[in-house]
Amino acid sequence: MIGYAVQIGWLPLDRKVALRRRRGDGGRFLYDTLKQQLLALNPGVLNEQRAEEVIRQLNLLKPTIEGNRDALLWLKGEKSVFVPEENRELNVRLIEFEDIKLNIFQVTDEWRQRDVTGLANRADVVFLINGLPVAIAETKKANATDGLSAGVDQIRRYHQETPDMLTIPQVFEVTQLKDFFYGATWSTSRKNLFNWKEVVSGDFEQKVKDFFDQRRFLRVLQDYIIFLSKEDILTKVILRQHQVRAVEKVVRRVEEGEKYHGLIWHTQGSGKTLTMITIAARLLQAPKGEKPTVIMIVDRNELESQLFKNIQAYGINNVKIAESKRDLQDILDSDYRGLVISMIHKFDKIRERSNMSKRIIVLVDEAHRSTGGGLGDYLMGAIPNATYIGFTGTPIDKLSQGKGTFKVFGVDDQQGYLDKYSIAESIEDNTTVRLNYALAPSTLRVDRETLEKQFLDLADAEGVSDINELNAILDRAVELKEIIKAPQRIEQIAQYVAEHYRSTVEPMGFKAMLVAVDREACILYKKALEQYLPSDWIEAVYSPAHNDTGDLKKYALREDQEKTVRRDFLKKDKLPKILIVTEKLLTGYDAPILYCMYLDKPMRDHVLLQAIARVNRPYEDEDGQVKPCGFVLDFVGIFERLEKALAFDSDVIDSVIENIDTLKQLFATWMKELAPQYLPFTRARDDKDIERMTSYFYNDKKRREEFLTFFRRLQNLYEVLSPTSFLRPYLEDYERLADLYMFVRRDIDAVSPDKELTRKTRELLRQNTTSSPLQLPGAIRELGAKQLLMLKESNVSDTIKILNLRKLINVVVEEKAKYEPHVIPIGERAEAVTKQYEERHIATQQALDDYEKLAEQYVHANEQRQQLGLDANAFAIFMELQQNGITNATPEHARAIDDLFKQYPEYKWNDQQMREVRPRLYKQLHPLCGVVKSVEIGEKIFRLERI
Repeated sequence: MIGYAVQIGWLPLDRKVALRRRRGDGGRFLYDTLKQQLLALNPGVLNEQRAEEVIRQLNLLKPTIEGNRDALLWLKGEKSVFVPEENRELNVRLIEFEDIKLNIFQVTDEWRQRDVTGLANRADVVFLINGLPVAIAETKKANATDGLSAGVDQIRRYHQETPDMLTIPQVFEVTQLKDFFYGATWSTSRKNLFNWKEVVSGDFEQKVKDFFDQRRFLRVLQDYIIFLSKEDILTKVILRQHQVRAVEKVVRRVEEGEKYHGLIWHTQGSGKTLTMITIAARLLQAPKGEKPTVIMIVDRNELESQLFKNIQAYGINNVKIAESKRDLQDILDSDYRGLVISMIHKFDKIRERSNMSKRIIVLVDEAHRSTGGGLGDYLMGAIPNATYIGFTGTPIDKLSQGKGTFKVFGVDDQQGYLDKYSIAESIEDNTTVRLNYALAPSTLRVDRETLEKQFLDLADAEGVSDINELNAILDRAVELKEIIKAPQRIEQIAQYVAEHYRSTVEPMGFKAMLVAVDREACILYKKALEQYLPSDWIEAVYSPAHNDTGDLKKYALREDQEKTVRRDFLKKDKLPKILIVTEKLLTGYDAPILYCMYLDKPMRDHVLLQAIARVNRPYEDEDGQVKPCGFVLDFVGIFERLEKALAFDSDVIDSVIENIDTLKQLFATWMKELAPQYLPFTRARDDKDIERMTSYFYNDKKRREEFLTFFRRLQNLYEVLSPTSFLRPYLEDYERLADLYMFVRRDIDAVSPDKELTRKTRELLRQNTTSSPLQLPGAIRELGAKQLLMLKESNVSDTIKILNLRKLINVVVEEKAKYEPHVIPIGERAEAVTKQYEERHIATQQALDDYEKLAEQYVHANEQRQQLGLDANAFAIFMELQQNGITNATPEHARAIDDLFKQYPEYKWNDQQMREVRPRLYKQLHPLCGVVKSVEIGEKIFRLERI
């Protein structure tokens, strides 16, 4: 990574030099480099004193997401200092974004950061601009099992243990040569981790060079990292590749001024609104030409409010919201330059040719419906010379409205759109998850004939794209609504939902949403569900009306109450667990923890797709449990005629949602066709069977990976399907496969599998305690003299002994390295033995001998330390001398060397101290091992951690 970065202009920085310039492993940045650049980039603004004040402010930044937000403001030049000569505040440039040659781009490795608590972590690679770390990377071995997951876990651990390391860096990367994943610091959940895929798969060199291209990287810092307040929680977002691509295309189209239309077709859940705001920000900050007017057309009051909060996060200050038609007319007449937010209906009957400027750009959200009918004509008639960019998140339907969207916005592009990001792509990228549906029992579904007659077969309902249109259609379907809200049916569905939620959804750790046909139905369901579930689990969210009476008034939430409900629903450990809605929260509400939608409102086409997209957001909790898909349970019967409910092309429908029966078939197929090759190993009767099974998986890494991948996929299906009688014939075999998976990960890969098992699989294993879990023969639980002797004298194979020792040494190093530095070299040597053995550079007997020596070294270390009377640091030095063949070394030698280091506590970052301590160390080693070896061993001692 460093080599490729250097080839594109990043300067290599020696880790020791970096440590010195940071003034120790508690430093956040390179002091001298930063000060030099502050003075160079801010003539007339900063002098020595003010530069030192800026550095002080950067050091005072809190190691939190709030501090990281402030760090980005500094990086972007949006923070200021008071300049007495000017008698005003002036912005400070930390980075030059235009003439990039004025910056110093550096890359270094082994960036060790010590927290104020004394904990320390080390990042593999750090990228710096003008002395400030802007990106950190974890580079895992190409042959490491689950290297990417381990790298991401390390990044998360850094946030928890040494947050100072992440105070300033804005992005992180994790790679194992084959893949290259990136994300924003302080935003490390799975849904915010993206695969860099702009180049040919597997071309690691090109990925590094593209990602760290200096101009592109500066653009990311300047425009594509955003801090948002979401339900009053500060969050951080980095725009994904499809978003950046769309932004660049729109900005380029506007700047070129040759074409005046464009359609951005990005699927639901792909960050379309954020893409729009970024485009607006880029257009308004463009340095060339006169300032434009950007008009953003949105279609919901609710979305308009959230949109305004996000715009504020971008720092766009010149914003006007068209509060009325008159207000909008005045804005257009005044030739206002800046951002205007409006809703499409405010253009109704607006004066023709209100503004003839060519410097107007109109961004139209949900273009497939916003510009339908006469309102689109009024809009375009009022500002005929504007550039029109439409955004749609749903597939273009087969009807006239869809063709109209292509015709209006796609006229300048041969394929009908300026940029497209499909549902299939978003699922592949983990931007969204697949959706599955199931039909509720027929006794609970709506009468089929009435549903078709009063809804599905209505011409008015075809292509319906707005929730208000849908409500108007349903209000006319009097008989259908009476059936849906029949008291007995409401009661039965409430009981069914409660049971389903308790048995299926809650054990997964996720939440649910029930969509009722109207506001009255919301109340009916709330009261019915409270008979079967705790009342604080359930909340109804609907729009109150001024003339509401009775229960509609009683259960309506105040604005502050609704705000709290929306915020708490996003959190796993907060209530409510089930929201009942009818139109609110069906658009513009992003709740990744939402897994299940209980659908009891007739919907179709765009409205249906927008609603079910509420459950397609990826999610991973702090325990590593991942949402496998989104799920819709249909109580209406809409999905009985899927091709009618979603009037899109069949390939689009197939990529949107599929029947859960398909998953059952897939589970059955895998259990019948793939599982049999592994099941014989799960019935191991004695140690010999275990040894054969161990050899089967351990000696063929590809074979092992195939099994692990198979089970992970099978487990995802089990998590979705359980509980159901369908699984009964497969439960025993599935449990055995889960046990085998645990054995392979724990005893062969030496990795804890606990977080990798889903909640339902863990519970299945816990309940069936009668089964005998697989374990290595002769397994020992701790590394002691007695246990080591037992293992040596056991009759198990050498391979089994190796696996036992490897696992225990790993555990010892992980648990004790921070307090007993002498175990660190043991761990490093064990890892080297593992690599040599797996690559067949050493024979089994040699590997076993090496592991046993390392285990014995650890077993006798504490006893030896006590006998020698050495502290942890001196003992680590003594052990290093012994391991390097200096058998004549005594405890006094180790103490003398330790005392030497105590005289130079800053030697790691202070050149003068290093120059003084180095010859003195060599001088002490020389009588023990000679000139040449004293240098070699001295360098190893320099690398030892000191506590």
